[in-house]
Amino acid sequence: MKRRSLLASLPAAGAGLLASGRANASAKTPNFGMGEKIQITDVKAVLTAPERIRLVVVKVETNDPGLYGWGCATFTQRPLTVKTAVDEYLRPFLKGKDPSAIEDIWQSCYVSSYWRNGPVLNNAISGVDMALWDILGKRAGLPVYQLLGGKCRFAADLYAHAAGRDPVEVEDNVRKWMERGYRHVRAQVSTPGYDGGYGAGAGKDAERMKENLPPGTRVFEPKPYVHSAIALFEHLRDKLGYEIELLHDMHERVTPAQALFLAKELEKFQLFFLEDPLPPEEVDFFRHIRAQSSIPIAMGELFNNPHEWTGLISERLIDFIRVHLSQIGGLTPGRKLAAFAEAFGVKTAWHGPGDNSPIGHAANVALDLNAYNFGIQEQHQFNDAAQEVFSGCLKIENGYAYANEAPGWGIDVDEEKAKKFPYPESPSFDQSWGNTRHRDGSVIRP
Repeated sequence: MKRRSLLASLPAAGAGLLASGRANASAKTPNFGMGEKIQITDVKAVLTAPERIRLVVVKVETNDPGLYGWGCATFTQRPLTVKTAVDEYLRPFLKGKDPSAIEDIWQSCYVSSYWRNGPVLNNAISGVDMALWDILGKRAGLPVYQLLGGKCRFAADLYAHAAGRDPVEVEDNVRKWMERGYRHVRAQVSTPGYDGGYGAGAGKDAERMKENLPPGTRVFEPKPYVHSAIALFEHLRDKLGYEIELLHDMHERVTPAQALFLAKELEKFQLFFLEDPLPPEEVDFFRHIRAQSSIPIAMGELFNNPHEWTGLISERLIDFIRVHLSQIGGLTPGRKLAAFAEAFGVKTAWHGPGDNSPIGHAANVALDLNAYNFGIQEQHQFNDAAQEVFSGCLKIENGYAYANEAPGWGIDVDEEKAKKFPYPESPSFDQSWGNTRHRDGSVIRP
């Protein structure tokens, strides 16, 4: 063949090879239904309380038989408002949409009510958002952490909770967690004479403060608490040494000056972190704490939107960002937050107590495994009733949480069993925050 004829034949030959390659690729790569026109057909909130904590989860159904997803929308203090937002507002807004358009759905839900950045709408959006990631994982045949880019670590290191009426009892409870393989334990102690402290039971003689206060009041005073906390860690480090990582949650409720004082006093005990020393309304004071103490600080449990954490992270005023994922709108904003924090050396420590459903915990751990800047994960071990409702709760072993390897979250909800655990009639758990007061009767801001 002459050179000119050979060159003329190359485009046609190349086109044929390209077409053949496309055909072979199509034949070898299953699409897991990704090319089908799948639509959202229904969205609903499911309420259940297998541990007497008011959980809200959201189910998103599609026109593909058997394809649905679950997400966490738990706002324990106002669960019925979240249910209304999901069932009455997001449901009609979302029907007919493509469930794979996760980012677009998040953004459109976010502005759908015009006013935004509040905990009710954010939790409602979170329920939908996590459910859509669950659906995407099922369609792809992959666990959600794989959709995010895979693992940076084999499991998520956990911290447990140890509390007691005095330092000796706290020490005993820390040792129990250490014997079970835990490397991180949060320690809280009661304050003698008060019952309004966080994370521990009532101190001795707590009732004597309540003579002139409304029924149901819990009493707290910052100064006695501060001195009790210092005495606690003095005792723990003396008895346990420094191999165990200790954490402490102030849960705000002290003055900025007292927060600074306690941060400086606890510095010598080398805490893994000191949590929530200031309320969201006073975060500007973190500059003073950072300037005068090297103690690692965790913050963010009450945050709702990026304006609350952007400055703290970019100015490196905190060391751990500790938001509740459903409170900020779900996995989608959570992964963006983790990536933003990584650039400034701030680690993640997602909020993970019992007022977070097993699906919410699965979302936490998916990010924990994927995010390079993972710090620590708060644990909650669900009881038998919760595991009966939520099949596939994450495995916890030797102080680590392991993600499910099943597609999506690997967790399903038995709706009939969920009905066996209705919300408790007593509102005490949800309304205790508004009943914690100083001994003069003024309300404590948690």
